Amino acid sequence: MSLIKILTIIFFFSFRKHRKTTTTALIKLRTGTLFSLLNNKLHAVFDQPKQTFSLALAHSRHVFTRQWRRRRVTATLVSLHFSSPRRTSLLVNRRSFSVSATMASHSKKVLIPVAHGTEPFEAVVMIDVLRRGGADVTVASVENQVGVDACHGIKMVADTLLSDITDSVFDLIMLPGGLPGGETLKNCKALENMVKKQDADGRLNAAICCAPALALGTWGLLEGKKATCYPVFMEKLGATCATAVESRVMRPNPGDEYTITELNQIKWSYENTPQILVPIADGSEEMEAVAIIDVLRRAKANVVVAALGNSLEVVASRKVKLVADVLLNEAEKNSYDLIVLPGGLGGAEAFASSEKLVNMLKKQAESNKPYGAVCASPALVFEPHGLLKGKKATAYPPMCNKLSDQSHIEHRVLVDGNLITSRGPGTSLECALAIVEKFYGREKGLQLSKATLV
Repeated sequence: MSLIKILTIIFFFSFRKHRKTTTTALIKLRTGTLFSLLNNKLHAVFDQPKQTFSLALAHSRHVFTRQWRRRRVTATLVSLHFSSPRRTSLLVNRRSFSVSATMASHSKKVLIPVAHGTEPFEAVVMIDVLRRGGADVTVASVENQVGVDACHGIKMVADTLLSDITDSVFDLIMLPGGLPGGETLKNCKALENMVKKQDADGRLNAAICCAPALALGTWGLLEGKKATCYPVFMEKLGATCATAVESRVMRPNPGDEYTITELNQIKWSYENTPQILVPIADGSEEMEAVAIIDVLRRAKANVVVAALGNSLEVVASRKVKLVADVLLNEAEKNSYDLIVLPGGLGGAEAFASSEKLVNMLKKQAESNKPYGAVCASPALVFEPHGLLKGKKATAYPPMCNKLSDQSHIEHRVLVDGNLITSRGPGTSLECALAIVEKFYGREKGLQLSKATLV
């Protein structure tokens, strides 16, 4: 089973009035995720960022209507399509049937609040995937400025201040976790009022990681509900009158399944601490960039995020605004144990056009030092500049026809000597863990994989 599913779907069931029947429905995804919908209200809660890598939350009405035991059940679902349609299993009163994911015909409004100390991967995944699914996502800072310093030194810029949109109405409010960000969200009275009104009006709330226990539970919104959260907060969650659920919402032994395919094995060496360069540009894929930075900084590598161009702030492929540590002009002065590129069409094209970056990569390869890329970058950057000569590589599926050697493209993460490549957003965490394993060993990779519930 792959570690990360590109698609996670939240269903909202509305039962027709003509009979007061069952008020509980369970949705079970192929990954084992379980949601509970009670009294026709949904509070979707997730245990950790990596467990629910791609959350496509949307609410397209009338996706299907099916007559069952003389009751008409309307399922509302939003989906994300990458290369093939996905299907999910639906359980209602022990009867099951399948539905195909379809795109919403009109945009739903989603609010994602962020704060200093928000877990960036959780926030970015929700923003990225929901926008891919057609939702109108507003990222709002609960701080006094739009710029937030998220966990692991990742800097983001929100679309607006929460204080400026407190009267706005959203179809969904989704809370990311992370500490101290989760505490800050909990203590934000304006956000609490918005979420409580959301609940009173029958609209959707959702939370991930520590946020179910710290925010939704503290605000009294989980009474009588089944919920989950990050494992260390389960006791606190249970004290909020929620039924805390563990085994049904995550795979057994999280982290044990991640694998890498390796050819021509060599040792990746470093002195003291791995020095890693992650370039970003306008149009870079934000999930891939943040996954790599997040995981490698958790491993205590020294990760330098360098922006191409003249500004530290870049607008990524799904309009997430990220702030680099330095400009590439500054980063060029140093040497690195690894240079790794995220994908994203616009970002990859910018990388390929950067003579400075291409020269750095060529020197890295000539010195037999590790370099890597995800998604579109192996095909659009490495291939045309000769950086895959004599190497096996993979890339984002629609880009693989640009690779001269396509013999190993089916692998999610592929290491060939000093080269690492990976397929896309859904494999970027595995790619980051593979890098951790190459520098620190398998045990460290598994430790991080389990800690993040991959």
